[in-house]
Amino acid sequence: MKALFDNVSFETSRKTTKTYSTSFSLGIRFLDKALRKHVYSIYGYVRFADEIVDTFHEHDKEALLNEFEEDTFKALERGISTNPILNAFQHTVNEFKIDHELIQTFLNSMRMDLNPVDYSQEAYKTYILGSAEVVGLMCLRVFCYGDDALYQKTKEQAMSLGSAFQKINFLRDLKDDYHSLGRTYFPGVDMTEFNDTIKAEIEKDIEKDFAEGYKGIIQLPKSSRFGVYVAYVYYYRLFKKITHLSSQDILSRRVRIPNKKKYTLFLSSYVKHSFNML
Repeated sequence: MKALFDNVSFETSRKTTKTYSTSFSLGIRFLDKALRKHVYSIYGYVRFADEIVDTFHEHDKEALLNEFEEDTFKALERGISTNPILNAFQHTVNEFKIDHELIQTFLNSMRMDLNPVDYSQEAYKTYILGSAEVVGLMCLRVFCYGDDALYQKTKEQAMSLGSAFQKINFLRDLKDDYHSLGRTYFPGVDMTEFNDTIKAEIEKDIEKDFAEGYKGIIQLPKSSRFGVYVAYVYYYRLFKKITHLSSQDILSRRVRIPNKKKYTLFLSSYVKHSFNML
């Protein structure tokens, strides 16, 4: 029965999400049950593409990404793939009518990670659009559950929230990106001269994205609002932790929120949600 394989496919995406991101998977748990498997499928898909460009150093990453892209669009056309991650993803894309252009834009940004790039302001915007903002739009299609008017009304805020999350990831992963992968995403920044002033400017930009993103969260349906708010709270707390560290601190270590603290954040978020305090 194909239904059995489809269930295995969605379960593979769920396990992938839980293995790679405890924080994101916890946020998904607070979505309506009908939405969870579809958000897992989106995360599983983008996670696998990211793994190709970030960790498969002993292999031809460009060839692997080309094959992944080709297999993606074959799966979307056929409505099936023997790759469980792609099979789950095509189900979600086809069910929620996610624009294929969003997927292509995402893959284009992944391709930018194949080689070190000296990012201009324009390239930086292009990378964030593909690596984060369009992923936010894919999820928004699921959250809106066919309500196109709501999707159009909140898409800019969803893009801002995705942008905020990605920029925080850049700051959090600064050490590994720069020292291990030779990447510097922030435009016009010489990492040998990275200082607190430059860091503060980046943080000011992130704060604006957060403010815009929150405006979209409070307009979401109840089925998705709390789950997205949990992700927002986690990332905002991580952001605040980063703002209290020096530029040299974040260049020397990866900033984390301890698991015990994560659960405390989720509990306080639930209280606010339950009493309509968002």
